[in-house]
Amino acid sequence: MASTDSATDLTSSETRLDRRITGPLLFAFILGDVLGAGIYALIGVLAGDVGGVVWLPLLVALLLALLTAGSYAELVTKYPRAGGAAIYAERAFGSPLLAFLVGFCMLAAGVTSAAGLALAFSGDYLGTFADVPTTLAAIVFLAVVAALNARGIRESMGTNLVMTVIEVSGLVLVVVAVAIMVGDGRGDAERVLEFPDGATPVTVTLSAAIIAYYSFVGFETSANIAEEIRDPSRVYPRALFGALVVAGLVYVAVGVASAIALPPSELAASSGPLTAVVEATDLGIPDELFSAIALVAVANGALLTMIMASRLTYGMAERGLLPAALGAVLPNRRTPWAAILATTLVAMGLTLVGDLGTLAETVVLLLLLVFISTNVAVLVLRRDEVGHEHFRVWTFVPVLGVLSCVLLLTQQSWEVWLYGAGLLLVGVGLHLVAGGVTRDPHEGAGE
Repeated sequence: MASTDSATDLTSSETRLDRRITGPLLFAFILGDVLGAGIYALIGVLAGDVGGVVWLPLLVALLLALLTAGSYAELVTKYPRAGGAAIYAERAFGSPLLAFLVGFCMLAAGVTSAAGLALAFSGDYLGTFADVPTTLAAIVFLAVVAALNARGIRESMGTNLVMTVIEVSGLVLVVVAVAIMVGDGRGDAERVLEFPDGATPVTVTLSAAIIAYYSFVGFETSANIAEEIRDPSRVYPRALFGALVVAGLVYVAVGVASAIALPPSELAASSGPLTAVVEATDLGIPDELFSAIALVAVANGALLTMIMASRLTYGMAERGLLPAALGAVLPNRRTPWAAILATTLVAMGLTLVGDLGTLAETVVLLLLLVFISTNVAVLVLRRDEVGHEHFRVWTFVPVLGVLSCVLLLTQQSWEVWLYGAGLLLVGVGLHLVAGGVTRDPHEGAGE
């Protein structure tokens, strides 16, 4: 573990980034990232597994996510620096290589997710309004996201706030429309308690909860903007837990509404299940409205993901885990322009690959490894005293967090494990090529 003398590097309030994120902006950031675009397709997948009890795996996934979120709340408030899980791994285990691999897992998740969202934005959703080449539109879209990211964190957060309001409004519209439908004596409320014929409730719920869990992992993104949060020790836990609970309640409400409006078979067969739900209410809501809302949701997810990836790259460069050049900051805007440029170029390259399905599954596996590292780091770092008040989670929470991640890992196929191992080997190679630790990893954090 790192020496006590270096604690001020991670715990100091001094930063070259701009602390402009207030409590409400942070709440909106986390809520927008967790809600994201996934819910617009997730309901159909869950319905195929658990029938009408769509809300149950969403509720289970929320409880599992809250376990690891507790660990993040303690570490972010204890060490409010950019870099997230990579910084905690370095601090806890004293291994620059392990810290790099944890950060590399998050970077792989971030840029791959952004590339996938860019392709989703430029595909059928955008096609509703304009016929443009998908790949070209995706690259232009990422360039616009990068420009907004580089302009300033407050501008990015302000845009996210507007987009999050639109996202939530769309999901509330689904719930309200179905409520009106029920008020008119239509729909089938009994479906919300019906599992598929012959299914074992516990087994299918766990299987579906694994899928639903993926929709909550966006909260990790917020750990990478810790240096830009005002008074993180007080603000971060409230925003984190509040956003997760609100997102979970919205998910559960949408799941119940969807099951009432349509049979599970129709939900599972639809590529746009929430659009199908709104159509089933016969309230005359235009299809174009939901396409526009989906576009906003996808764009918001891409923006938040690229903010995370660039701040993580910056934080790792500051700690000597990546070349120092990636820590360059715009003097006036105080945004990490080099990290933004690098992550955007990688994401643009991934849009040219086409099928990102296998890589996306592998990224999820890597995220679970990151969460295990973070939960263990909380316990290891309990001996590391800092000079300020911070959130402290109950000891049993990170223990349960590790067990929940292990449980989810056991559900991954061996092909995904092999692909993940190969990706980690690539990460080791990059670390060695970059020269590993080219400077003292505790140097420069307070510059």
